[in-house]
Amino acid sequence: MAPQRPATGYWRLPVKIGVIKEIKNHEYRVALRPSGAEQLIADGHQVMVETGAGVGTSLSDEEYLAVGCTIGKDAAEVWAAADMIMKVKEPLKSEWPHMKKGQTVFTYFHLAADKELTDGCLATGAHCFAYETLEHEGRLPLLEPMSEVAGRLSIQAGAKYLEKPAGGVGQLLGGVPGVAPAEVVVIGGGVVGTNAARMAAGLGANVTILDVNADRMRYLDEILPANCTTLFSNPMSVREKLQQADLVVGAILVPGAAAPKLIKREHLALMKTGSVIADVAVDQGGCCETTRPTTHENPTFIVDGVVHYCVANMPGAVPRTSTFALTNVTLPYARTLARLGAKDSILQNPALASAANCVGGKLTCQPVAQAFGMEFIDPKVAAESL
Repeated sequence: MAPQRPATGYWRLPVKIGVIKEIKNHEYRVALRPSGAEQLIADGHQVMVETGAGVGTSLSDEEYLAVGCTIGKDAAEVWAAADMIMKVKEPLKSEWPHMKKGQTVFTYFHLAADKELTDGCLATGAHCFAYETLEHEGRLPLLEPMSEVAGRLSIQAGAKYLEKPAGGVGQLLGGVPGVAPAEVVVIGGGVVGTNAARMAAGLGANVTILDVNADRMRYLDEILPANCTTLFSNPMSVREKLQQADLVVGAILVPGAAAPKLIKREHLALMKTGSVIADVAVDQGGCCETTRPTTHENPTFIVDGVVHYCVANMPGAVPRTSTFALTNVTLPYARTLARLGAKDSILQNPALASAANCVGGKLTCQPVAQAFGMEFIDPKVAAESL
């Protein structure tokens, strides 16, 4: 028997859940695997998947049909039918007209990096729940798996773009006997930075991790190999390490807010010609002043002789791994959001309240409001008015 909605519920069963094919450049992930769709259907909901949505992850329409999904012929049909949309990346401008008042959209938004996107989402009146700001017990569980992927990919990409044909200085990350390995500098010791450091160290590079949290640095010093060194981050130490670096990984995260610009334009003059910056913080505006979002199609650009790799959807390059890792953690929250609806999810579930960025045309994420000097409304206050 399908579960009964509470009397105060915002929706009645069945909730119609739509899964959209991603249209961002070279984005192959999908927001829901067939196994997750099967659980949502067992909860009493209906799931419509846009035709071909899972192709990039080698998931066929037939696999979704086999668990009880319906297949929408195009994105417009899915958007129109759905009470709740599940995505991976932020809605692009061409998708905004499909968003409607009262509809819930559950995806990565990264609003603090894009005021036009913020304004566009607010204008729709949709309820925007962002993976990247959902907090549970002091962690960001929906950001962590993609941060793990991006941190590891940053080293793979950095190693590639250090090669001479790719525009780099021609340095092998791990060196060879008799030739020194590359110097890798990781700015930020969180999930991205830890995974980047582990990968770089495993390839034999000399790694320095800069952070401002002494306890975190003690932890990293214990778990990482001997070719990883921790260093307290301040403007002087950043400048000194940039002069030595062959590869710099920007791994700064301030939840929901724009990343601080720790690498200034003038710092590039200190760096080696042909060195590489992989700015994983690009989704939040980047931690380098010269960062601008790139795509997997055109992933790099050069400023003052320094190669910049600033792909805004890095995990999309490995969609099979990324989709499975992402949907493992999003599904429990998607089930709660579908069961309770936007209003009661915010009022009853603190984690989903922290994910609410826009509610009924009101901006409910304080870091985003601060980034753009906009009015912030507490999500519970906004929910009470629904």
